[in-house]
Amino acid sequence: MAQWQTLSNRINDVAESATLAVDSKAKAMKAGGVDVIGFGAGEPNFPTPDYVVEAASKACFDPRNHRYTPTAGLPPLREAIARKTMRDSGYPVEPNQVVVTNGGKQAVYEACQVLLNDGDEVIIPAPYWTTYPEAVKLAGGKPVEVFSGADRDFEPDIDALEAARTPRTKAIIVTSPSNPTGAVWSERTIRAIGEWAVRNHIWVLSDEIYEHLHYDGARTAYIGAVVPQVRGQLIVLNGVAKTYAMTGWRVGWLIAPAEVARAAAKLQGHLSSNVSDVSQQAALAAVSGSLDAVRMMRSAFDRRRAAIVSALNAIPGVQCPTPTGAFYAFANVEGLMNRPIGASGSVASSSAQLAALLLDEAHVAAVPGEAFGAPGYLRFSYALSDEQLAEGMRRFAAWVG
Repeated sequence: MAQWQTLSNRINDVAESATLAVDSKAKAMKAGGVDVIGFGAGEPNFPTPDYVVEAASKACFDPRNHRYTPTAGLPPLREAIARKTMRDSGYPVEPNQVVVTNGGKQAVYEACQVLLNDGDEVIIPAPYWTTYPEAVKLAGGKPVEVFSGADRDFEPDIDALEAARTPRTKAIIVTSPSNPTGAVWSERTIRAIGEWAVRNHIWVLSDEIYEHLHYDGARTAYIGAVVPQVRGQLIVLNGVAKTYAMTGWRVGWLIAPAEVARAAAKLQGHLSSNVSDVSQQAALAAVSGSLDAVRMMRSAFDRRRAAIVSALNAIPGVQCPTPTGAFYAFANVEGLMNRPIGASGSVASSSAQLAALLLDEAHVAAVPGEAFGAPGYLRFSYALSDEQLAEGMRRFAAWVG
């Protein structure tokens, strides 16, 4: 590009999605004939449930579904999401509080855009999903990371959050079950965060996309139910991608106080108009149906969770706590760094370098902890087949030696 062909500071300051970057490289290698085992993308390997696909197929043949929908989403879908929230989260919301978005990422983006002014600070407990700080920066805000390690089961400490609070603190992001750690925060922690936010007039962005994926007796604590008084300053982020194996359908939503929901719909009207009508019909079938398919997938994830944690902990230099939610294993790999490793005897001084070597030499794709504010870790998604999981872990172990 010529010297005058500059891009905006805003886009130059934003990092690319590390998870998608790893997945893209793995797919490019596969296209080139390399047999890669991908633990990078958080994408269930199951097909979308039949009844959802059938609803979408039927919708395709109805010309009424070939048009724009209301910007905030189809009224029946918004109503169904409100009912689903009562069913799962245990508190009432009105359909006019719901805005249907093109995937969960758009819900995160819109929430930041409608809340933040330049310089506003957002506390982000780390390890965090890679998109959170970038969405904050795109809105002119400042991400403030507060790290909690495996010694706390990756749960944030309320005293640490308070130490990070300043007069510019506008919001906090809550995510449980967690991506990347798989941690399910206790009700005690969720309650403490909600009460702290109410006392200090701080918005809460609660990402509940993994709400139904929990194990070993852990349960998702919904901040809007645990602390009812927080609802006036709460934005819930959710979608059908993880629960119903519908990542490619691109349907998410946010639930917010009515005035905030109107602002998000106004933004969406200029950003993307509306979500695909057919995808919304599919989402309507999903959220209105039973959770039987979800329970089947969760059972498979539970089996794979046990397998991957066992395999990772059997590799010298790797330590992996047992996650109780989502479908990620977050392994500490500091024991593999700063020493010769692999057939070539390469030395990785960071988990990012280690992930690159693992992909190039063992053809196993994982996401480095740097993407999540946690250097020294690798994230492995176990949302892949049992056979692929076993082969990927065999390659990793053989590569380490």
